[in-house]
Amino acid sequence: MNLIDGKAIAAQIKQEIAAEVAEIIAQGGKRPHLAAILVGHDGGSETYVESKVKACEACGFGSSLIRYEDTVTEEELLAKVRELNENPDIDWFIVQLPLPKHISEQKVIETIDYRKDVDGFHPVNVGRMSIGLPCYVSATPYGILELLKRYRIETSGKKCVVLGRSNIVGKPVASLMMQKAYPGDATVTVCHSRSKDLLKECREADILIAALGQPHFVKADMVKEGAVVIDVGTTRVPDATRPSGFKLTGDVLFDEVAPKCAYITPVPGGVGPMTIVSLMKNTLLAARKAIYS
Repeated sequence: MNLIDGKAIAAQIKQEIAAEVAEIIAQGGKRPHLAAILVGHDGGSETYVESKVKACEACGFGSSLIRYEDTVTEEELLAKVRELNENPDIDWFIVQLPLPKHISEQKVIETIDYRKDVDGFHPVNVGRMSIGLPCYVSATPYGILELLKRYRIETSGKKCVVLGRSNIVGKPVASLMMQKAYPGDATVTVCHSRSKDLLKECREADILIAALGQPHFVKADMVKEGAVVIDVGTTRVPDATRPSGFKLTGDVLFDEVAPKCAYITPVPGGVGPMTIVSLMKNTLLAARKAIYS
């Protein structure tokens, strides 16, 4: 069993990005700057945004945080998004999800200028990704592919099973794994809550990507010997033994599944750090005008 160390790979990529940023500055270019909108005080979102700010610092980016209480109206938030779209000093920004229930996440996503959408959630970016055109790729799928590439894991012709069909992870990672590229060229099956023969599908997977958000859903009897298992799950589970009062738990029952795997990601320290650093990579692409000039 080989452990896929997302934390180490993310640290390496941050160094690579920082070197590129130093080159941009040395040539008289503008320092990349990522703005983020955070609504409310959701613990997971607070932690995630804090990690993004730290990652910006490590990469040599500037960053700014725009905060709202969870009582903000949808129109107030949309007005801020439109303002950032028109602000020439803000080249790219994100709106941290999830949002309060009275605000339509889809409406907010569609209001963001797709050229500033480094989260890769806008329908234009999603559509371009699905047909293989240059775009900002959603950070978690982007990070998963980067891990497969950095560990030189063979994907061509392999059976890849994706557990979950979310717009942020399941659907885009399935699309990327099908494309004529490396990593890619896989035969992809997407499974979800209505799938039949789920056990059979999982047991046949050479690459299993678990993105359900259900702690310890994937057990040893669902994984074949020598499989590659990518665990996207990051659910907060209460744990009185920890100062925080919780622990991050993946979709895979790691101790049981890991001995059967050729490669496996841990939680934490696997896909999570790669999600954040992939957002940094998108920000660098934006700074270089590499996607949309």
